[in-house]
Amino acid sequence: MNAVRPLCAALIVTLAVPAAQAQTLVPIKDARLPFSVSLPKGWLGADFGDGAQGLSVVSAKAPPATLIRLLFTPKNGAAVNLNTEFQKFEAGIKASGATTRQLSSRAARYGGVSGTEREYTLSHPGGQLRMRVWYGNGAKNLYSFQLTDAPARFVQANAVFGKVLASLRFN
Repeated sequence: MNAVRPLCAALIVTLAVPAAQAQTLVPIKDARLPFSVSLPKGWLGADFGDGAQGLSVVSAKAPPATLIRLLFTPKNGAAVNLNTEFQKFEAGIKASGATTRQLSSRAARYGGVSGTEREYTLSHPGGQLRMRVWYGNGAKNLYSFQLTDAPARFVQANAVFGKVLASLRFN
């Protein structure tokens, strides 16, 4: 099964309010998505041109910006091993020249879908990033939901991401 790539994107949604400010969430419903979700008002859709299915939004047009990705790939009846998906994710980061250090791993359930969530520190030539990644094993889809931000803003961005995840409803 194809892994949901770590730095992929898709549907452009026009939702640039810094993550540090209080966030109002705006409901997003699109028939092309197997879920509905509420995203931060004023955030911008991002299309990385990688063919990934789902949503990618950023808090500002230029770095530094918080990135949230809500991606999915159809399982087409295939069995999914979430540990294998995380291994592919980590290998993709390593192949890009960056390194990861896993900070935590736990079982997590969002919108009724069970999965595994991990936090990472990612080191690259330009500095460091923090990531929170959840892989969910749905009935029809594999989900990869990600938050990426600078370490200094991660706590506040993580709180916003938690609200986004709490708003999820799978179709």
